[in-house]
Amino acid sequence: MASLALSPERAVSGAYGVNITRGSSNSRVSSEWFSRPADERFLSLRDLHRIVRARAEKAHTRIVESRSIKVEARRDEPGRLTLILPDSDVPVEPTNWSFGQMCSLVGAPASYLRDLPAPLAGINLQHGLLNHRGEQVKLLQTDDGRTELRAVTGPDYGRIWDYQLVEAVMRFAGNGTGDTRWKVPGVLDWRTMQYNPHVDVTRDTTTLYASDRDVFLFLVDDTHPIEAGKLPNGEPDLFFRGFYAWNSEVGAKTLGIATFYLRAVCANRILWGVEHFEEIKIRHSKFAAGRFSHQAEPALAHFADASPRTFVDGIRTARERIVARTDEDRDSFLRKRGFSKAETSRVIEAVLVEEGRPPESIFDFVNGITAVARSKSQQDSRLDLEGKARALLERLN
Repeated sequence: MASLALSPERAVSGAYGVNITRGSSNSRVSSEWFSRPADERFLSLRDLHRIVRARAEKAHTRIVESRSIKVEARRDEPGRLTLILPDSDVPVEPTNWSFGQMCSLVGAPASYLRDLPAPLAGINLQHGLLNHRGEQVKLLQTDDGRTELRAVTGPDYGRIWDYQLVEAVMRFAGNGTGDTRWKVPGVLDWRTMQYNPHVDVTRDTTTLYASDRDVFLFLVDDTHPIEAGKLPNGEPDLFFRGFYAWNSEVGAKTLGIATFYLRAVCANRILWGVEHFEEIKIRHSKFAAGRFSHQAEPALAHFADASPRTFVDGIRTARERIVARTDEDRDSFLRKRGFSKAETSRVIEAVLVEEGRPPESIFDFVNGITAVARSKSQQDSRLDLEGKARALLERLN
């Protein structure tokens, strides 16, 4: 593969070679990609935003006493259960998600009640509402031809709307389809080990998702690869920036943002060669909206606009920091950092296999540790090793 003359300001016009044997893999985006039906996949941030903004505009919240909620079901409609809320005679239909939240509130098994005819489920749910300790609950209703109950949370639930997250991303990523540096990722060709950033956004390739209970998006700056040193064969070691973000305005999950550098994304959306992974999570507590506007959103915007120089300098420093020149040095370096004798041998062997020589620099040891981590089938063991590798790099800063 020919070496590329790279400029952080000039986009590449075609595919480029990558080496994914370094860094770690991440399957979070892939799990979203596998599980999303067609109607939860969007081809642009504009399309995604239109849907999540529209449902927010049709929604309103109210706080009521849980004991004041009445459950109604008719024998001639065994599949339909509705709620009557205080000061209203309009029936409200719970979504599958909000029904589960209400069951959880009264300690009833949601999966069991869902399988019962609506009249029987209603009797059980009403009993629970009347006999559990009364408390205030915050309800999220949507009026769109019918009145739907989307969420049942505590009164101090700090809602961050899904559209707010999408708007924060659109401020620097535009439509997410290439009108800015940030876009839906390309695809790795396993045959040639070339990564092509220029791939059409389709239902199969998109990484922009939303359901009635959440939103998830993944974007990269893959047309501006960064050279962070050389591979053993003299070719450039290329990275690009990426992030994914998620939220649930109905309480299904926290708000979160993960930023990182990576080397490739394959067709089923596994991330390869991941380095410098950072994550922010915000629970939907009372002051969640303030934390989002003052912490998470600025952090994401900073990552999107920041120079990669700090990352590149960190990699260069790790490559240049020689910490072991003998077998005894190598054993001592790893054993002092909590690696067992067996793990130490595997790390050193991994570097010998991938680099053709024993580890000497911090970067060599990090690559060896992450290579061993990739072989772990047990997630906790893998994350523990990846954490030790990350700690080695962080100590250089």
